[in-house]
Amino acid sequence: MPLNIRSEEVNRLAEKVAALAKVSKTEAVRTALVREVERLERTPSLLERLRPARARIARHPDTGLEADKAFFDDLNGEP
Repeated sequence: MPLNIRSEEVNRLAEKVAALAKVSKTEAVRTALVREVERLERTPSLLERLRPARARIARHPDTGLEADKAFFDDLNGEP
């Protein structure tokens, strides 16, 4: 199924990449999409990126204290 690009900016970018790479616009778009898919597949998910921080936090024992308004007021030196 054909891809119909209606954005002039996207069309200009595809033409520029095609000209620089000396390929057709179709090949320029295909190559860009393949590279983006590969980049996204290599990028760790948010959960994977947060795993080390979550592990560090989990090493600290739970105090059982509630972090309510009074707690934060006390931290800020407010009455």
